[in-house]
Amino acid sequence: MAWVAFAAGLALVVCTGVAVLFTLVLPRARSGPQRLSIAVNRAVRLVFVGASHFVGPYERVDAMLSPVGPVAVLVQLVVWLGLFFVGFTLMQLPFTGSLGSAAPGTGASLFTVGLARTGGTPNSFITIVAAGTGAIVVALQIGYLPAIYSAFARREALVTMLESRSGIPAWGPELLARHRLVRITDTLPGLYREWEVWAAEVSESHTSYPVLLLFRSPETWYSWVLAMIAVLDAAAMQLALNPDTAPSEARLCLRMGFTALRRIATSMGWPYDPDPLPEAPITLTFEEFSHAVDLLHDAGFGTERSAPEAWPHFRGWRVNYEALAYRLADRTVAPPAPWSGPRRHLRAGAVAPARPSHRAPGGTTSSHRLAGRTDPAALPGAAGPPPA
Repeated sequence: MAWVAFAAGLALVVCTGVAVLFTLVLPRARSGPQRLSIAVNRAVRLVFVGASHFVGPYERVDAMLSPVGPVAVLVQLVVWLGLFFVGFTLMQLPFTGSLGSAAPGTGASLFTVGLARTGGTPNSFITIVAAGTGAIVVALQIGYLPAIYSAFARREALVTMLESRSGIPAWGPELLARHRLVRITDTLPGLYREWEVWAAEVSESHTSYPVLLLFRSPETWYSWVLAMIAVLDAAAMQLALNPDTAPSEARLCLRMGFTALRRIATSMGWPYDPDPLPEAPITLTFEEFSHAVDLLHDAGFGTERSAPEAWPHFRGWRVNYEALAYRLADRTVAPPAPWSGPRRHLRAGAVAPARPSHRAPGGTTSSHRLAGRTDPAALPGAAGPPPA
């Protein structure tokens, strides 16, 4: 029986070691050994999201969820060390005669640099391997953190820059309207080019390091998921409304954007249609799209097609990313922005982005928030803007 325990402990140590190797040294998208880390991430997220049900306003929900990423990293380390502890303890059983005698020595060698007196005669080789394993795992985890936070910083840089372009929370039609209002539509090709590169980097980093999905933006109303949806919607609207003059960068940005979402979905094990028909239904309604087109017209954004003419083309683009984007926004409990889907874990409806007042020399002040039915706050289900 003792040698059966030894075999089980050896298997546990080997499997845990492979999981550590594929998570910290050779990260791969949803490889078999990495599923342990994904399971830990999901468990930590469920605990935090469950607790957030009791706090009410979104600002408090975001504050409660803000530590979920770092906590998941720490819990991941604790789980690995715990599994190694169990495995090495079982491996010592044939030599010490009891688990009570094997556990103190294993714990001392794995978690500290000291030794503990134990009953029986523990195997010296197993003790040395356990001591080396603990030190190596902690060192690898320390080396893992710079890679995580470097990818996080690169992700958030463009998200922060998007505030002045699309407001907070980010919304695609608002992005196009603002560019027209301040006469910088010539910068849209550059914007799409930057976000194509951004989507490629996010695709690589968030599939290699799934824990990044739990790291929230530093500011309450920022969200990398909403930013991606906003840029993709802006590109899709421009291509649908202005097929002759829309920049080619918009098409490339869209392609890379929904490719990134699909890679993340694959890493999470989410099913999706890899080749949806352009006529397939989407959640966003024509009325919502038409309202956004009116907003663009009121901002002076010229279009080559009317809303009914552009709708089939816009839907043909959005069907490639809407379902996955909505699921990701819900899973990350992103701010409730227009055109970003429902939030099962939030009580408030969609919040429209606020547009700052335009102040000109001579004391002239005008608001860039459009009035009447074209006001973003007039969107169905939209609440007031987030606090400044």
